[in-house]
Amino acid sequence: MAIVAPSVLSLDFSDFKNQVEKLNSSEAEWIHFDVMDGHFVPNLTFGPDILKAFKKSSDLFMDVHIMVSDPVFFSNVFIENGADCITFHLEALESIEKCVELAREIRKKGVLAGISIKPKTSCECLYDVLNEFDLVLVMSVEPGFGGQKFDDTALDKIRKLKEEIEKRNCHTLIEVDGGINQATGLLCKNAGADVLVAGSYVFKQNIVEAVKTLK
Repeated sequence: MAIVAPSVLSLDFSDFKNQVEKLNSSEAEWIHFDVMDGHFVPNLTFGPDILKAFKKSSDLFMDVHIMVSDPVFFSNVFIENGADCITFHLEALESIEKCVELAREIRKKGVLAGISIKPKTSCECLYDVLNEFDLVLVMSVEPGFGGQKFDDTALDKIRKLKEEIEKRNCHTLIEVDGGINQATGLLCKNAGADVLVAGSYVFKQNIVEAVKTLK
């Protein structure tokens, strides 16, 4: 069974109350919150006030993915406003050492720390520091926009990461985001993914039923 984390990037904000109520009554355990700064990725999305609105409307775990050029600054902003997990990009910092440093700061504040890699980024550089992260987010599309097609090179990364996590006896979760539906979600689960992020697939149909097909 996977943890399902619907991405509210695809939520219909004109029907916010109704759609959040459906999320709350579904088998989803997390809400995935995509923060984009218009610089690290070519799109601009949510600020901390939107996160606060979700916190008031739902008891689900707030999984905040910051696609930003300054993850040190923005991690603090979203922790202060209710994030339960902050996932930042490996590509946004100049070294793996800086990534570990930030993860430790996030964890000190009682929040889970995740690291994300884009489709063209290798996962090998994470092997020796897996225990420093609660989660590795494998992007199966280029970050920035919803509704893209699943890139199946993600499956090989998921398998390799799972093998390393088990070999090193870590408790790091593997999350995957991009083009997830019932079919691609099953492929990811079979490869070793623990958390499935899905946006369009969940919000463009019956939310409760869509979540159930991803479990």
